[in-house]
Amino acid sequence: MLQTRSLTGAQCLVDCLLQQEVDQCFLVPGESYLAVLDALTDAPQIDITVCRQEGGAAMMAEAFGKLTGRPGICMVTRGPGATNASAGLHIARQDATPMILFVGQVARDMREREAFQEIDYRRMFGQVAKWVAEVDSPHRIAEMVSRAFHVAMSGRPGPVVLALPEDMLVETTDVIPPKLAVARPAKAAPTDTDVQNTLNALVTASNPMIIVGGGAWSESARQNLQNFAAKWDVPVAASFRCQDFFDNAHPCYAGDAGIGINPGLAARISAADVLVLLGTRFSEMESGGYRLVNIPKPAQQLIHVYPDPEEIGRVYAPDIGIATPAAETIAVLNNQAPPVEESPERRAHVAHCNADYRAWSRLPVGRGKLAMADVMRHLKNVLPDDAIVTNGAGNYTVWVHRYLKYRQYRTQLAPISGSMGYGLPAAVAAARAHPGRQVVCFAGDGCFLMHGQELATAVKYRANLKVIVVNNGMYGTIRMHQERSYPGRVSATDLVNPDFAMLAKSYGCHGETVTRTEQFAAAWERACDYPGPSLIELQVDPELITPTQTIEDLRRASPGQ
Repeated sequence: MLQTRSLTGAQCLVDCLLQQEVDQCFLVPGESYLAVLDALTDAPQIDITVCRQEGGAAMMAEAFGKLTGRPGICMVTRGPGATNASAGLHIARQDATPMILFVGQVARDMREREAFQEIDYRRMFGQVAKWVAEVDSPHRIAEMVSRAFHVAMSGRPGPVVLALPEDMLVETTDVIPPKLAVARPAKAAPTDTDVQNTLNALVTASNPMIIVGGGAWSESARQNLQNFAAKWDVPVAASFRCQDFFDNAHPCYAGDAGIGINPGLAARISAADVLVLLGTRFSEMESGGYRLVNIPKPAQQLIHVYPDPEEIGRVYAPDIGIATPAAETIAVLNNQAPPVEESPERRAHVAHCNADYRAWSRLPVGRGKLAMADVMRHLKNVLPDDAIVTNGAGNYTVWVHRYLKYRQYRTQLAPISGSMGYGLPAAVAAARAHPGRQVVCFAGDGCFLMHGQELATAVKYRANLKVIVVNNGMYGTIRMHQERSYPGRVSATDLVNPDFAMLAKSYGCHGETVTRTEQFAAAWERACDYPGPSLIELQVDPELITPTQTIEDLRRASPGQ
């Protein structure tokens, strides 16, 4: 029998969040959901992170979803607030991250009049979110919140949007939300036939390759994959920005398939006789612009494991399609007996793949007054294995992806979607989720100022994070492409920047500027000693556009020259 007492829609919503064990919410306040803000005052179990812009709040929620495997919760106001949050939703979609965005909405009796800041969220977010709905009655809040959690986590994880009309939030109901179990994702398991066919393909292969990525991964899944790869002598590559899915020091690790892929790894993927896509869509970045694997019929014997059956066969026609989560699939495969006879050829294949990776990830000789190679060399020596490294997008990320080693799961937070401005919000979320771990945000000068105001959020919550701003005075990635396609014709890529160290100090952070290599080690030590957010600005030579090329190199190599 249902209990009866009078609750507002907002109170019902908060009750439902508590039932789902939500303990963190990222938001920018708005008058359209004042009733929810009021209800949260009676729920101290939910820690609130008040952000400075809705895009930052949504990115924090997405990063929190990555770190926990549970939906990151974001709340924003209608219209401009929801629009700002769309970048975080897009990241959650392409990165397969569970997330729920609650959006304040105009009152129900004002809809379809283009009322103040009114937007039809079903139309606005229909393609980017897994499910978009508007809660019309407080009686249905429990139903729709429960569905939101299940949808966000099941199959291919992703974002859900629930719009909350402001009059619905203050409407009272005597129907108390029923006590619901904590939502868990629905999971399928591979069939015996799927498992046997996969093993048969691998046991007869000469040069197989596994590429792992996507969402819904875990530490236990990482261990299962590492054990399986070692027993079956299969090299494993990580898809774009999923490098922490496999211990980079493992002898079966072959490197990462993404932007700026090791040419040796690209050749091995193309030449593989059996290719296992484990949880990854193998999209544009991983596939080298869809060139490494033929479409629709690959030259490789293709085994595609993905939780959404609509993805299998969408681009690549697999020989074996397994519509199950990658973590569950590798758990079953790891329980199977390995081949009775060892293959020296396969063992040599794995060793060659790993040797290629180690050679590719060896830091070059430092160049310039401030050598990024030497900065990275120092960080490789001092960062603990469980340090969480975050970044957004830009040429500076090559240093982070190519040369750092990720030893543990969820030590890398970076947007597969390639969204700029992600690093700092993700670092705030990581510091809130894991206050005892070292959190390091890398950002370019262009990338940082997309969401640099979230330094104020970091200071407000004394987030223990360190920011490294690589300042070359330009949108470096765009300039690189510009010089390749239109050498010497610089347009719209130069930047005028603030003094980033002074900016950090103005927020209440520790801030330093480094202009020479020999200054970095001491600056890093001081930043780590500071009990709160710190920022180090690295003023690097703009001519050194990538770790191995200068702008002049690009101009000379351009077909236009």
